[in-house]
Amino acid sequence: MKGLKKKRRIQIILLAAVALIGSTALIGYAMRDGINFFRSPTQVAEAPPAPSEVFRIGGLVADGTLVKLGGGEVKFSVTDGNAVIPVTYTGLLPDLFKEGEGMIALGQYRAGTFQATEILAKHDETYMPREVIDALKEQGMYKASAK
Repeated sequence: MKGLKKKRRIQIILLAAVALIGSTALIGYAMRDGINFFRSPTQVAEAPPAPSEVFRIGGLVADGTLVKLGGGEVKFSVTDGNAVIPVTYTGLLPDLFKEGEGMIALGQYRAGTFQATEILAKHDETYMPREVIDALKEQGMYKASAK
């Protein structure tokens, strides 16, 4: 009788391990397109990603680069103080989007230009996304707002 209980316990443990591994693999497979990595303009300039890779880029909108074209198309450059990456976007910009302010864009880097599908801008005078702050601090360009 003891041998049967021990055998049954081992079977249950093995079945649980297989179920855990299987569920982890399914979760990873389901999330493969939902994970977007953040890169600063310097990282993009130093090691350009593959044209098919979707990622987020963030920094400050470079002064004097914001150009609004017809049909909702916008061109501007994003910088972290070290590198400048040109960006194109078609759609409505957030109300608080302007030159010299922090932003994050989601899209792909193709032929030397970041083609954005989504633009996020800071939502008030003091907020800036954590990734943008960290990238600007690395470049020595971050200036904390005075309160």
